[in-house]
Amino acid sequence: MDGVLIDSEPLWRRAEIEIFASVGLILHDSDCRKTQGLRIDEAVSYWHERSPWSGPSCSQVSDQIVARVAEHIRREGQLMKGAQIALDWAASSSWRIALASSSTLFLIETTLDQLGIRDYFEVVRSAENEAAGKPHPDVYLGAARDLRLEPGACTAIEDSANGVAAALAAGMRCLAIPSSEDRDDPRFSSATAVLSSLDELEATIQSLSPFSGSV
Repeated sequence: MDGVLIDSEPLWRRAEIEIFASVGLILHDSDCRKTQGLRIDEAVSYWHERSPWSGPSCSQVSDQIVARVAEHIRREGQLMKGAQIALDWAASSSWRIALASSSTLFLIETTLDQLGIRDYFEVVRSAENEAAGKPHPDVYLGAARDLRLEPGACTAIEDSANGVAAALAAGMRCLAIPSSEDRDDPRFSSATAVLSSLDELEATIQSLSPFSGSV
């Protein structure tokens, strides 16, 4: 969802920089990219282990970040380039569409409402309900189970290296759409294909070996 359907990664980084600063941890944009794709509780734990703070608990900091991201989404949330065309094409092609996100269910619901795209998704799955978030494959495996499909019959679309690792670990094909700042990250080389935007989804899917499955 984040960075694929909605241009929310900058909103996440802005919220993280602001909330972490309130507990004395000064982060920069490049720092926040290290935890991109992780579940928020795991991202907060990552920084607390490296620079512990006193005062608010990790859970409280996580909740503050999520609340701030939700505010940003309601004010500024927009579909990513090519997202509407890609969703319409997938739906018209009878692809079964699931949403498997590291975001909390609250943020998923906020985003679907803001973008008006809820009806495209047969399954919505949040990693907050899994034993571990990305790069572990749990949320993708759960989405496949909900669709009653084998993971190998599914194609994941990801913007983060952690997400690519999760999808591949689940046994799925993975199309990566990294941001321009992240395109040189060697971890994206393991993806099935690397796209510039969702404008390329239809052509990329059609260029791959045929199979019956889900996006």
